[in-house]
Amino acid sequence: MKIAIPLTDGRLSMHFGHCEQFALVEADEATKKVGETEMLTPPGHEPGVLPRWLHEQGATVIIAGGMGNRAQQLFTQNEIAVVVGAPSETPEILAEAYISGSLQAGENICDH
Repeated sequence: MKIAIPLTDGRLSMHFGHCEQFALVEADEATKKVGETEMLTPPGHEPGVLPRWLHEQGATVIIAGGMGNRAQQLFTQNEIAVVVGAPSETPEILAEAYISGSLQAGENICDH
């Protein structure tokens, strides 16, 4: 599995469309181990671009602080599971929490 995490200043960006880069974290569901992290600069933010681009990068999950309903639908259509309401943490902490089942997701801070 590859977990996509939008970052600003090395921590989860509260709005994925305005992030500086994405961390793509390799994780093994069977062993619950987090592997290598690849940092990527995203293309410009336009509707539908990021879900397609992340799918091309092999992402299967995106962890976000906030995300509008339409964006969530686009990620789902691109076979990427969506987790919203995550805290502003480092990609390693978020990936480890997700793979272990302990990620505490709060409210989706985006309502568009």
